[in-house]
Amino acid sequence: MKFVTTPEKRFAGLVDYPFVGHRFAWEGLGLHYLDEGSGPPVVLFHGEPTWSFLYRKVIPILTGAGFRTIAPDYPGFGKSDKPTDPEFYSYDTLVTAMGDLVRHLDLRGATAVVQDWGGPIGLRVATENPDRFDRLSILNTGLFTGGGSNPAFAAWRAFVEQNPDLPIAMIMANAAVTPWAPEVLAGYEAPFPTPDHKVGAWRLPLIVPLSADDPGAAAMTRVREALASWARPTQVLFSTGDPIFSVGAGRRFADLIPGVGDLETIDGAGHFLQEDAGEAVGTAIAGFLGRSA
Repeated sequence: MKFVTTPEKRFAGLVDYPFVGHRFAWEGLGLHYLDEGSGPPVVLFHGEPTWSFLYRKVIPILTGAGFRTIAPDYPGFGKSDKPTDPEFYSYDTLVTAMGDLVRHLDLRGATAVVQDWGGPIGLRVATENPDRFDRLSILNTGLFTGGGSNPAFAAWRAFVEQNPDLPIAMIMANAAVTPWAPEVLAGYEAPFPTPDHKVGAWRLPLIVPLSADDPGAAAMTRVREALASWARPTQVLFSTGDPIFSVGAGRRFADLIPGVGDLETIDGAGHFLQEDAGEAVGTAIAGFLGRSA
């Protein structure tokens, strides 16, 4: 398998990212993940086109509250190796990689925290491994089961399709509710110096299933069905300023999952609420974990 690896010098001086990384050898690739703190495990599943850097404000809050906090980078993202064949990137492949990491770490009693593409990936990993996951925390995300998309996602997908050399920093800046510092945008750009490094980030929006016949639609439907009987503690925490996954999408999760208490919202944050309001997000997740322990 042909892949590229982002040079380590690209990550020099990352803002607020003092963590020590770990490597997991998987199918000929090196996958990067953070493993901080001790206590019941919490796995943070990132979205597109981000990486574990997205959770850097959340991690110290969770570790400080007494939780072992694990933040992987998917193949093609962050500090993980990046296959250059677009066909490598599928829903099944990313779920298999993350499921294998969870089993490699032999996690038990874990919580899955999911956002954006981390929703389809992390929720499937959790529901397919109920012996390893006890709780869910669902941030802005959705499950695409073949019912189409909203105009905001359609515009995003069309932009991606025409721009394989994705302008990562520009994308992230446009998603911000309030301007992010240049060094923050540089952190999101860091893993992706060339088009070869961006194949995964370019591919993921294009494999979202929009019709029932698309690959992944049936699997996401099974995840939705599993969630409909998931009675274990579940948090739904959505920002109020996301044009792609609105508070209404959060309400649908809250109505679907028996284990959900009240829908929680974060004001003053957009799609990447972990960046716009990371401390508030971390505090809300830690509070949920404390209440449901």
